[in-house]
Amino acid sequence: MEKLKSKIYTITGKESGTIDLPESVFGLPWNADLVHQVVTGMESSARTNVAHTKNRGDVSGGGKKPWQQKGTGRARHGSIRSPLWVGGGVTHGPRNDKVFARKINKKMKAKALYTILSAKLKSGQVMFVDDISLRVIKAKEAKDVLSSLSKVSGFTDLLSKKKNSAYIALSAKDKATEKSFGNFGNVLVDEIRNVSPLDLMKYKYVVISNPVKGLPQITEKLGSKKLKV
Repeated sequence: MEKLKSKIYTITGKESGTIDLPESVFGLPWNADLVHQVVTGMESSARTNVAHTKNRGDVSGGGKKPWQQKGTGRARHGSIRSPLWVGGGVTHGPRNDKVFARKINKKMKAKALYTILSAKLKSGQVMFVDDISLRVIKAKEAKDVLSSLSKVSGFTDLLSKKKNSAYIALSAKDKATEKSFGNFGNVLVDEIRNVSPLDLMKYKYVVISNPVKGLPQITEKLGSKKLKV
């Protein structure tokens, strides 16, 4: 399998070597239709139903016919709960029992993830760092890391971008590191095994920590038939 090469940086923003990247993950052409279908499907599945209106069967009262059918000169009505009446039910209003979930094929989701990673790599928005691990929970150290990495060419606004700046993918669970970056609303820190197309589309930069251990979790796990996506 053909491999791409990318630089690896230290936590201080200095080059420390290179890494071979699989063509099947970082060398795919852009597929807008696939990415759109997967991302919108994930957003729809994550939608929380809050708005809820009452139809004519939910509105209280209205059991008695307002007036007799004929002889009054007025239009005929059978219930004050009719949508035609003020205070009556709502026709075709939003209901919290509606299901917005969409089924997303496993292979489609994996292909969309690879496609986005490929596009971001070509755009210079993917950075590989040998290790991002903070021993103690300290926001100042996290800020220093972002400041150092922002000195790398192409990542100048890594720290200054106010919203959705970077998705930092760790090779393993690290509570100290996650909590240290927790005060930065423009950065999301999570394990690389949890990365999704929706996260990649939301954040501009992708910073992958310890890629030697982290990347196999993407290439192997998403390619496994037993994977639950």
